Amino acid sequence: MSAPALRIRGLRKSFPKVLAVDGVDLEVARGEVFGLLGPNGAGKTTTLEIIEGLTEADAGDIEILGLTWAKEGQEIRARIGVQLQSTSLFNKITPRESLDLYGSYYPKRRSTEDLLELVQLQEKADAYHITLSGGQQQRLALALALVNDPELVFLDEPTTGLDPQARRSLWDVVRRMKGEGRTVVLTTHYMDEAEALCDRLAIMDHGKVIATGTPASLIADLAIPSVVELTFEGAAPDSAAFAARLGQAVEPRVDLWEIPTPDPKALLPRLLEAAEAAAVPFQQVHIRRATLEDVFLHRTGRSLRE
Repeated sequence: MSAPALRIRGLRKSFPKVLAVDGVDLEVARGEVFGLLGPNGAGKTTTLEIIEGLTEADAGDIEILGLTWAKEGQEIRARIGVQLQSTSLFNKITPRESLDLYGSYYPKRRSTEDLLELVQLQEKADAYHITLSGGQQQRLALALALVNDPELVFLDEPTTGLDPQARRSLWDVVRRMKGEGRTVVLTTHYMDEAEALCDRLAIMDHGKVIATGTPASLIADLAIPSVVELTFEGAAPDSAAFAARLGQAVEPRVDLWEIPTPDPKALLPRLLEAAEAAAVPFQQVHIRRATLEDVFLHRTGRSLRE
């Protein structure tokens, strides 16, 4: 049997006053899209930078495609692709020129025309980098990560700051990469992105992996398939008294209350009756299915965006 694409054991990294990565264990199979999900500051980027060989770990073991940085660093670099959170290029370099340049650094490379087609930049191939939109620049950065035809690709929050259309365009490229048989490891703090793209994922918080599994299995483990939301015009009032009256947990958010439930049909009559009796000034009632954000809130008590 071939080695997994990535295996990590006991990874640790400290900075002054911060334990950024605290004993992370991960294993990523070949050919899967694996996500690291968590809020800003959870340790996702530091973990990725250590795996990529950009930051040295304080402790832990890393195997990439069955190789180690200590013994086969040059071979690893030739077989992986990396897209950082931000990519800086000369203002007056074109996508075609940048792909030709970066491709010349590797013994094995993917053709420039193929990459331009993959990320849909044929019409902008000879435009200066400074004239590209944010989404186009991100697609070019992704093409640069693929210039050496890598087996394993690392993407660090590839869609942060993009508009919805540009995000979906990047998603399509990731799906095509998976279709080509590549392994993709990406970090994100967007729960919808993780659900849409990832075969499996790990949720990180405060430098630790607190849960791993498929998006569906992590949501199913909550045993709360639905969430009823009461929205308010302003800030949501304190929910303690209402929760006691309802006899069920009510979780206040910024401008709404969330009531997890396995049976919204049974809950709604009681909820509306209790809200009327308590004169709760809600604006709307909304029922939705449980999401990865509910998983994160349940396990950490804070939002993915905090």
